[in-house]
Amino acid sequence: MAPPQPQQVNLSPAELSFLRSTLCQAPPVRFDHTKGPKDFRSMRAEYDVLPGANGSARVALEDGTEALVGVKAEVETSQWRPSPDARGSALAPDAEMRDAADDEDAKGKGQNSWIEMSVEIPGFRDDDSLPVFLASMLTESLLASGGLKDRLYINTRFHWKLYIDILLLSPPLSYPLALLSMTTHLALLTSRLPALKSEKDEDPLFDDDWDAAVFLYPKSKASASDDKPPVIVLAMGVGPNIIFDPCMEELAVADSVLAIACANATASSTRARIVSVRTIDPPSHLTPPGVPNSMNSATGGTVPASSAEALTQRELLANSGVWTPPRGGMKRGLISQVVKMVVEEGGVAEEVISALQAIELG
Repeated sequence: MAPPQPQQVNLSPAELSFLRSTLCQAPPVRFDHTKGPKDFRSMRAEYDVLPGANGSARVALEDGTEALVGVKAEVETSQWRPSPDARGSALAPDAEMRDAADDEDAKGKGQNSWIEMSVEIPGFRDDDSLPVFLASMLTESLLASGGLKDRLYINTRFHWKLYIDILLLSPPLSYPLALLSMTTHLALLTSRLPALKSEKDEDPLFDDDWDAAVFLYPKSKASASDDKPPVIVLAMGVGPNIIFDPCMEELAVADSVLAIACANATASSTRARIVSVRTIDPPSHLTPPGVPNSMNSATGGTVPASSAEALTQRELLANSGVWTPPRGGMKRGLISQVVKMVVEEGGVAEEVISALQAIELG
């Protein structure tokens, strides 16, 4: 489970209770009343902003949160691994080399270690829990999609090592996972690798002309629409409602939060697929509870004698309108509803990926 967001919302228990009651309505009234449950915050995006990188992108949200991603590729020597048929034999490594053209698009030859990602956030150390968890979840979604690491295969002796550096340019005003994922998506879509001129298992020789470089995700491929980096979206459960792309104030009253990595899938009838799902500990669990009149001596109430008695009384008053931090996680039925809203035809996944593709093509 990922850690909660670093900044707490300075809202009183009365304000938290009012905000939750508006989000639990049908339809819910969001903090920005102009948006519906499936509406995302507007953003400004640009790509190829770092001339020295193989690919880069910069995205800024309407609340001022901004992220920058740079992708750099380097050629590395591959560690020799015997083929399944040759294991246990005394053949030398050179005897096991095969022609790369004999393999089908280097499928299944990529390794997880060929992708390295780092996340830097202002005010956080590199080994703090938030940057580490963000980098882990972003890397997990890229590896789970299955296509990126195989693209880094050159031949049996060499491969590309991909370095993805993510920088949050401003302090996080909300949980930044979705923003970092969208920025990484754009950076990978615009990443290019030098055209390979050598053949078979020769030492790699590349074309010096950058205009001849090939995209990491080719645009002319017949299945290009099914061949895009995954995107992570946040879904928040509050009462019976589901809200996508929650802001900082909405996360402060969330019952549970899901991080869903999704990608296009033209072979599926829904045109989208789920790559991974992670739960995020909402900051609402750390908010202070309200004090009802029955427990407040200033209003004629009785102060509980112990913390156990206070917890029991708060459980009985959970539906009384007094703010109580939510407990537990998301119910199975609500998770099923979130997945359906993401992968259905014309759903959240298709809408977000299509919008990002339009930005890249623009």
